[in-house]
Amino acid sequence: MQTLKEMVSGNKVVTFVHYREGALTYKTEDGFQFSVPVSDTGNATFHAEDKAILFMRWIRRAMEEEASWVR
Repeated sequence: MQTLKEMVSGNKVVTFVHYREGALTYKTEDGFQFSVPVSDTGNATFHAEDKAILFMRWIRRAMEEEASWVR
């Protein structure tokens, strides 16, 4: 699996996949899917495509959760 830095560097983008049960699901250019809880977004605007670096917080969280499943 790629590092967080590799997923967000170089002007990479994330693309909206779907909304389900209070969470927005996005996918990185590298195919890594992660959720953004709507309750965690405040009054932010979310676009169908956006800079991956803006989503580092949620990508990191998803990577940590995935790593804990593997242990």
